[in-house]
Amino acid sequence: MDNLGSLRKTPNYDMHVKYGGKVVDFGGWALSVQFSGILEEHKIVREKVGLFDVSHMGEATVVGEQALPFLQKLVSRDLSTMVDGQIYYTHMLYPNGGTVDDLMVTRYGPTDYYLVINASNAAKDVEWMQKLAHEFPKVKVTDISADTAELALQGPLAPATLQKLTRYDLSKLKYYHAVRDVEVAGIPKCIISRTGYTGEDGFEVFTDPRNANKLWEAIMDAGQEFGIKPIGLGARDTLRFEASMPLYGQELDENTSPLEAGLGRFVNVDKPTPFIGQEALKKQVAQGLPKKLVGFEMVDRGIPRHNYKVAKNGKEIGYVTTGSYSPTLDRNIGNAFVPVSEAKIGNEFDVIVRDRPLKARIIKVPFYRRKK
Repeated sequence: MDNLGSLRKTPNYDMHVKYGGKVVDFGGWALSVQFSGILEEHKIVREKVGLFDVSHMGEATVVGEQALPFLQKLVSRDLSTMVDGQIYYTHMLYPNGGTVDDLMVTRYGPTDYYLVINASNAAKDVEWMQKLAHEFPKVKVTDISADTAELALQGPLAPATLQKLTRYDLSKLKYYHAVRDVEVAGIPKCIISRTGYTGEDGFEVFTDPRNANKLWEAIMDAGQEFGIKPIGLGARDTLRFEASMPLYGQELDENTSPLEAGLGRFVNVDKPTPFIGQEALKKQVAQGLPKKLVGFEMVDRGIPRHNYKVAKNGKEIGYVTTGSYSPTLDRNIGNAFVPVSEAKIGNEFDVIVRDRPLKARIIKVPFYRRKK
């Protein structure tokens, strides 16, 4: 950790040190890649409950009379159907249909929205939003990332753990909904949302950064009887990947649309209010997608990795976005972009691993889906 002095630290950095985290440079942030070990942490979240420091994520508020018209132009999903407290997963797009970022939008009222954006894109995203806001004089976009700490609690025992710390009845909080001004562990005015990046049930708790360490310790104490562990970036990635949740910079980027990434269910291409990138998406639908994301399992022994080439009959046809050993499935699996003509379940291709073509087979995604 001696070489990490120049990195940005979350309000929970001291907890990473106290709990023995192996701290690394993650996009300019000092975060733990693991605490007790990636495989153990992965299993803890699938079977019990794990605690994640996600305070590096960006947050912004969008308020004012024109909040909804502004957001309708900004994102690809129709937000007019949202009710108070509801959360939508959606995308900001460039005019060419490529992705600026994927994000969560919470509606608290018709003029009051709360956005959670990716850490690596936070500055770019806010700049993109504020540029568009010039067209909407009755809207205010405020970056509140520095004033917000966020902890995520994930796993089948997450509800039992968090319920010990709040009088709010968590059974009333539906999936992809949020509630604000809730007291958690004696800390007032917290936000609790029920989403996640693991494929399991769970929550995010947002608070003032000055309360971050108190909240961490309270959650760890509450979860002790359930076998709670702090979870690092390594297991966070294998968990989200098994659940087929995209990572910006791998499954999504400025040259990839949500349609190509298999996220069309979160896009309203024919939204009556125009949005940035809409014409490009309509063109993709009309002309056919230039590439498609598929999930695959390795037939030959070998682990696929990000940016490995994919070939068919010796000819390069695509590339791997994410690849890993799957602890839950006990198999080597991956995602890859390939031509639509090659994207049928059961099709085989080669993944080039250290100059060796290794056979892989396209399979159904998500790789993992929790039992409800």
